[in-house]
Amino acid sequence: MQISLANKSAIVTGSGRGIGHAIAETLAKAGASVLLTDIDEAALGEAKATIEAAVAAEKSPAKLSTITGDLTAPNFPESVIAKALKDFGSLDIIVNNAGYTWDSVIQKTTDEQFQAMLDIHVVAPFRILRAAAPWLRETAKKEIEAGKIVIRKVVNITSISGLGGNAGQAGYSSGKAAIVGLTKTLAKEWGRYNVAVNAVGFGLIDTRLTRPMENAETNIAIGDRQVRVGMQSQVREQAERSIPLGRTGTPQDAANTVLFFCSPLSDYVTGEVLVCGGGIRF
Repeated sequence: MQISLANKSAIVTGSGRGIGHAIAETLAKAGASVLLTDIDEAALGEAKATIEAAVAAEKSPAKLSTITGDLTAPNFPESVIAKALKDFGSLDIIVNNAGYTWDSVIQKTTDEQFQAMLDIHVVAPFRILRAAAPWLRETAKKEIEAGKIVIRKVVNITSISGLGGNAGQAGYSSGKAAIVGLTKTLAKEWGRYNVAVNAVGFGLIDTRLTRPMENAETNIAIGDRQVRVGMQSQVREQAERSIPLGRTGTPQDAANTVLFFCSPLSDYVTGEVLVCGGGIRF
């Protein structure tokens, strides 16, 4: 079955690289116009160029737009929603993907570190969705009054760390658990507006956040802060051995799962968490 998102518009946060890039490209190839957002302007520009080439090859009608900024800045989420509505005239899909890891055992986790994980993984998505609420509600009311039903989608990104916990990730696991609560609450609040709200929980997906520290970029810039990312080789190898499908996931594997929730195939699914982890247990 060919999944078409033609005439749909989407926001994908953290789409400058990795999973976010793959999600944005997958939605655009399916026909959706996509607003790419990222804190890294250079990465965002490269992602836009790559996706434009993929869209052209697919002869997709998708249009692309970008906005650069820090999602944890209190007013930036409102700017993201305003930009999407200005550029596309509507908003059908929101994918809250942006995030990073900043790991420590609890006795070494600072207040700043813990709060940073909450800010990016649940506070920023909350602000994005709150900013979108007025347009989504008023638009849905008009459609319903006219006897028209339009199903819109929110996909929040969680993790097996948020569902089952993970040693050394008190902040990350807490943020990823909190987004599940927000997902289930909004599914109940927004059902009346024909908005399906779901979450995808990723397992071990091969990105710079999970690659061996010895072989990968181990620091990422978050504002003025340098955060060490990656996994110890021994820990990663142990995790890989626990995956029933026998391999780590790819960004495309992750994007395909998100596509399901963005597509008409999931129009009667809301308030659910779907794990994309190759069968890994948590």
